[in-house]
Amino acid sequence: MGEVCKPKEHILCLLPFPEEPKILDRLRRKYDVEFTYKQNSYGLGKALHLTEVPDETWHDATILVTLSSLPPSAEKAKNVKLIHIFSAGTDKLSDTPVWKDTKIPITNSSGVHGPQISEWVIMQILSHSHKEKIMMEWQKKHVWGDFRELGALRDLVGQRLGVLGYGAIGRQTARICQAMGMDVIAYTATPRTTPESRKDVGKYIVPNTGDPDGTLPSAWYSGLDKTSLHNFLSQDIDILLIAVPLTPQTHHFLSAAEFEILGSKTNAFIINIARGGIINHEDLITYLKKPLHEGGLRGAALDVTDPEPLPEDSELWTLDNVAITPHVSGLGATTYAQRSFAILDENLENIERGRDLINLVDRKKGY
Repeated sequence: MGEVCKPKEHILCLLPFPEEPKILDRLRRKYDVEFTYKQNSYGLGKALHLTEVPDETWHDATILVTLSSLPPSAEKAKNVKLIHIFSAGTDKLSDTPVWKDTKIPITNSSGVHGPQISEWVIMQILSHSHKEKIMMEWQKKHVWGDFRELGALRDLVGQRLGVLGYGAIGRQTARICQAMGMDVIAYTATPRTTPESRKDVGKYIVPNTGDPDGTLPSAWYSGLDKTSLHNFLSQDIDILLIAVPLTPQTHHFLSAAEFEILGSKTNAFIINIARGGIINHEDLITYLKKPLHEGGLRGAALDVTDPEPLPEDSELWTLDNVAITPHVSGLGATTYAQRSFAILDENLENIERGRDLINLVDRKKGY
């Protein structure tokens, strides 16, 4: 009897940027797969507008690659065996039929953002500590400013970075900050008490980045309860990097009580590259306006807000010690697509060889 031909995988891509033929052609040759590529439009601060997908296209798809566009019903995804998401966060998917009514494995793009977002973080740290805002105003006014207006400047050597959520972004930021003379401590949802548990396994890692073995933090903390969080925040943190996923447990994880600890201990600088909902913004504003000698925060850099876009009348826009960017820290031009498709590449091979998928999302945890 002749060998039975294995059906080709049909990969449906619904993404908000143009097709990259070189990437898809390489995957076609390597795995003998078919692609259907549809570019979605994306409105600023709005949900993706789904390009019309005929029922037969949904039914032909065995693998879906998307940012946040999913089939409108579980029935339309009946032949899908894998969904690969082009973002790290999956909080926007939790109310969809595919998430709630199917067991289709979902993988995310955690790991692809490490280099570019950590560079944004370092830029914000240095810009704040060296009073870049003031000097930019001098330049706009064509003024050779008086250095005494800058006040006391402090370099990073000896300062402590607290990483709330030690994933790819936190690990790469830790790598850079330690090289600059900083101490790093890490906080994770679950305990990491052994060397093996601290390794970054089962995830995509951009080559030559991060902390794969988990050896950089001088101390590890964990938990989702406020007592554990407060213990971590009490460790004389100079700069707090928020890099946890948004889940019901982390919504407003940082509010007045947490800012009180960070302000009274070190007048900490807050950086949020995760999701705006993790912070109570009204409480943040209160502590950003509070004098340092009364336990205020020295400043904040926010690439994410709640809501997005940040309303024009938000007081955050006018605070001198705040930097706001419109959720752009993760932009990486073509490298973003290359890295996310690299995750798909590895998982296509894992499927062929019967191995575990990398970057597999745990629906119960929400990430």
